[in-house]
Amino acid sequence: MRRFVLLIIALACLFGCARLSEVGKAPTFTPIQNGLEHQAMVEPSTFDYATAPRERGPSLWNAGRQSLLGDRRASTRGDIMTVVIEIDESAEISNSTQRSRSGAENLQVPNLLGVPELIERIALPNAADFDNAANATSSSSSAGDGSVRRDEKLTLRVAATVVDVLQNGVLRIRGSQEVRVNFEIRELLVDGYVRPEDISRRNEITYDKIASARISYGGRGQITDVQQPRYGQQIADIVLPF
Repeated sequence: MRRFVLLIIALACLFGCARLSEVGKAPTFTPIQNGLEHQAMVEPSTFDYATAPRERGPSLWNAGRQSLLGDRRASTRGDIMTVVIEIDESAEISNSTQRSRSGAENLQVPNLLGVPELIERIALPNAADFDNAANATSSSSSAGDGSVRRDEKLTLRVAATVVDVLQNGVLRIRGSQEVRVNFEIRELLVDGYVRPEDISRRNEITYDKIASARISYGGRGQITDVQQPRYGQQIADIVLPF
């Protein structure tokens, strides 16, 4: 037990020292060089738009991506697109159940070839007889009410990078954005899969067209620290059975 207590104290000191280094300082940004977006940009697709074949002839326009009417939608590894997040949803569920049941059983054996009289004389107490051999009643009831109400509203825009192109042409995108205001950082993360044909001519895609979408909007800093319970309280809430 003593070793366990010492281990808990050592872990608390370790976490505390790590957080003490941030006292009086603004939270640092996540290095962009460590993400998949940076890797996709420094190792782009082998397709070179500069050497790509272009239309020849007297036409004023060509099919090149850099032309006035060219298709500038993200399509290869390292390209960037805009993800539009406009969530305005509400849900309300209400359930009510009620159940009741009752039953009664009565068994009498007044005469059965003289067997009841014989058993009454030999085995049963003086006050017992088979006129009311068994009598049972039961009843049960249950009622329940439940309701759920939720409202969500979120409007954001974030640039995402194509980090991979699957064999079927589907693009995997990932986007991150960090904004620091005073001593608080707001983080926005987007991850998922999109079809090239769902990307608009403005190189934008809405969140509802992203498969396996993972959208996270949160923060870290002094305000978030105050709103979160301490580590000891979180452990106590999990461990204590009452």
